[in-house]
Amino acid sequence: MKKEQVIARIRQTGLVAVVRAENEDRAIRITEACLEGGVPAIEITFTVPGAHKVIESLAKRFSDEQIILGAGTVLDPETARIAILSGAKYVVSPSLNIETVKLCNRYRIACMPGAMTIREVIECMEVGADIVKVFPGELFGPKIIKAIKGPVPQAELMPTGGVSVENAAEWIKAGAVALGAGSSLTAGAKTGDYARITETAKVFIRKIKEARE
Repeated sequence: MKKEQVIARIRQTGLVAVVRAENEDRAIRITEACLEGGVPAIEITFTVPGAHKVIESLAKRFSDEQIILGAGTVLDPETARIAILSGAKYVVSPSLNIETVKLCNRYRIACMPGAMTIREVIECMEVGADIVKVFPGELFGPKIIKAIKGPVPQAELMPTGGVSVENAAEWIKAGAVALGAGSSLTAGAKTGDYARITETAKVFIRKIKEARE
C-alpha cells in the first residue's frame, strides 16, 4: 500500500487506535476488538514489550485491506527502521526527530511526528511530516486545533491524548483530520472486557461521522 493510500484511509476513518499493552497477547486482542468495531488504523506503540513482533504477527495475519498497521512512540530512526521492516505502514512519534522523518520519507512511509506549539507544527511540516500529531492534546483541549489552524490553515493535525467519545466531535469540528485514541478506547482490556472496546470504537466512528456531516 502506497503512503498516499495510507494517509487517505486514516483521514477517511478519522480514528487511530493507540495500542499500549503489557504483552503481545493483550495487544493483539485489543487490535482485534478495534478492527471489529470498525477502526482499521492500529498504532502499536513501542512501549509494548516486543512491539516489532506484534507488528510482524499482525502484518502476517491481516491484509492491507483489513488493517492500516502503524508503529507508535518511535523516538529515533533505528526504531523506525525496525518498525518498517516488521510491517508498519506509518510511524508516529511524540515529538519531532528529523532523522526519523528523513528515514520514513526515504522509504515512502507515512510519518506523524508530535508537536504542541505553532513553531513545532511548522517545523514538522517543513521537514516533510504527512500529518502532525498534536500531543499531549489534553493540555489545551480542542481549542488548540483551532488556534493552530488560524495562522497555519494548511496544517494536517491529529490530536492524541485527552481524546474521548465525549469530545471527539469537538476535536473534528475544530479542524482535526483524524483522532488518536488510547486509554479512552482500550480501557476495557484492563478487565478483559474486549467487547467494551468494540462498542467504544463504534461510538467513536459514529461521533466522527456525525461531526463531519
